[in-house]
Amino acid sequence: MPAFEYTALDARGARRRGVLAGDSARQVRERLRAQGLVPVAVAPVEGAGPRGARGPRLAGGELALITRQLATLLAAALPVDEALAALERQARQARVRRVLAGVRARVAEGEPLAAALGAFPRAFPPLYRAAVAAGEQSGRLAAVLERLAGYVETREALHQRLALALVYPAILTVVALAVALGLVAYVVPQVLEIFRHTGQPLPALTRGLLAASHALREWGPAAAALGALAAAGIAALLRHGPARLRWDRLRLRLPVLGPLALAAETARLARTLAMLTGAGIPVLQALGIAREVLGNRALREALAEAERRVAEGEPLSRALAAGGRFPPLAAHLAASGESSGRLPAMLERLAEVEEREAEARTGLLLALLEPALILLMGGLVLAIVLAVLLPVFELNQLVR
Repeated sequence: MPAFEYTALDARGARRRGVLAGDSARQVRERLRAQGLVPVAVAPVEGAGPRGARGPRLAGGELALITRQLATLLAAALPVDEALAALERQARQARVRRVLAGVRARVAEGEPLAAALGAFPRAFPPLYRAAVAAGEQSGRLAAVLERLAGYVETREALHQRLALALVYPAILTVVALAVALGLVAYVVPQVLEIFRHTGQPLPALTRGLLAASHALREWGPAAAALGALAAAGIAALLRHGPARLRWDRLRLRLPVLGPLALAAETARLARTLAMLTGAGIPVLQALGIAREVLGNRALREALAEAERRVAEGEPLSRALAAGGRFPPLAAHLAASGESSGRLPAMLERLAEVEEREAEARTGLLLALLEPALILLMGGLVLAIVLAVLLPVFELNQLVR
């Protein structure tokens, strides 16, 4: 049942706002009139209706904060609808308040929390809703939400660390390219214009720089537009279908980027499986949910094969080892967890090891990338300087 935000006037003319669930806006207006209120505006909560896929998306930090606060309130024996109402009052972002209001309205109508979260699929992914459903079924919703909050916080912290590590190389590249393009397109031609009237032939490097400057000014915008169109076409081609699968397989075989991508994906898979199995979800169901968090199609294919093997009765460790896509450590720690009955703990350890591996490889990549960028940009600037100075040196020799 969709949720509707309303604005109404009470008997004293005071304005009241809230959220009600109903089959239609007309039904909500009738319910407001039955409560002695005069409806002023009734609108569906964004994302809470049949087109919920268009609803708002919550950032990782917002989702982690909501989950942690909800777990704390539920652990204090507060009912779910009251806990959601408290979170709605505390939320600062209007987008977050709308999502919480829509979820609370559905819970107040008698829906389970997991079903209410399903009305906002962009805010609460399938992994999140499956864990909540498992918590409701087992009666350990607060504990599951605590585990979910830790999972979301860990993923968000990893993303932030990787993003911050890439900030400096990105800024260096953009600034250096902007300066070099500005010099070649506008500054260098004006400086070299004085040498055209001397009657002396210009050095080959200088002529090449002038040709590049002319081409950049004449064809630069068109080339940039064509490049953008080509990049968009390639991105669209790689988004779906066999081309994406072949590209993802190739990525895993690249010298430096391949091991980095494998470590990051394995860490994401291990942490997801640890959270789901720790919440009481069976391994087979957890594999089906965890497959959606993998960004690499080749690894998704391997995990689907592992899921098929587990469905046929094989243990998780042998299923992961059979495809040969995942690191051997994944199968070893999974086997240790299965034999000791501590599978979630072993998967958590695997996630920590692979996250450290990903961070170490990222550090190595950046350690190689930054000097390479500096040398490349330094060489480009040196070529520009030489192209400007060589005519000066030749003119001095003629004067002597």
